[in-house]
Amino acid sequence: MSAAPAAPGAAAPSARALLKQLQQQFPAFRDCLPLAIGIDKQLLARVPNLDRKTMRAALGIHTGSMRYLRSMEKATVRYDLDGVAGAEVTDTHRLHAKEQLQQRFKKEADRKKAEKAAAAEAEAARLRQEKLQQLASKFSRG
Repeated sequence: MSAAPAAPGAAAPSARALLKQLQQQFPAFRDCLPLAIGIDKQLLARVPNLDRKTMRAALGIHTGSMRYLRSMEKATVRYDLDGVAGAEVTDTHRLHAKEQLQQRFKKEADRKKAEKAAAAEAEAARLRQEKLQQLASKFSRG
């Protein structure tokens, strides 16, 4: 990852592009390990010209991913940038990850249920229209 400052007026990399760079450079991101508390400070120390807003967005994408939440749900230890084990993962943090996953699964199930209901309604409307057309053609023959 380049630590060179962006040229004046140049846009900072997108959060997703930054996350890709972090995954290439740091084992903790690449292996989707539970990150140490304060990982943002470690990143800023290692990559001093990092745009804080972009970094926070990248961290949000990473820590909100299904893969990371699944990792956190079962984790016992957090890791620094190099993948070195550190502090324990608390029960509170494991529970939070589990709740986030459950909310995601419920939201997805609700979305699929709504899609299925909409498709069924569309099919019922199509059948009603077809029946009306059949009746109209039957009675218009005269």
